[in-house]
Amino acid sequence: MRVWRIASATHATFDGEGARRHGSRWTPRGLPAVFTSATLSLAALERFVNTDPDLEPAGLVTVAVDIETNIAIDTVTAVDLPADWRTYPAPPDLAMIGERWLLESKSAVLSVPSVVIPNERNFVLNPTHADFVRLTINPSQPFSFDLRVWKTRR
Repeated sequence: MRVWRIASATHATFDGEGARRHGSRWTPRGLPAVFTSATLSLAALERFVNTDPDLEPAGLVTVAVDIETNIAIDTVTAVDLPADWRTYPAPPDLAMIGERWLLESKSAVLSVPSVVIPNERNFVLNPTHADFVRLTINPSQPFSFDLRVWKTRR
């Protein structure tokens, strides 16, 4: 399976440092994690909704990650989540799910529903899991948004 990440070229590493420093919807501050999406288009939407509209990102790259079929993937489904799981800011229960998964370290990959498109999946990668080294992190490729996504609609 191939998953995708879009990041600034300076933050395209797979060490999980950004999540460790800042936390996320699915992980608490203090634990490393890397976020990817099932498709490049979903990765673009996830990046877009998490970007300040006044700061058009420059120097973005895409990175494809290949996950071998024999690597375990834990899955969280929408029925496992509180009713308010899509709210912003995220309910703390979601970070607790990711924290438990990271600390138990049963798998290198956690599949979670996308808040942006709930029928699609995002994948959290655990860079401290033994199977993480078995993921194939492909070379980065330049990425830019179509300028029309930044225009103001009236």
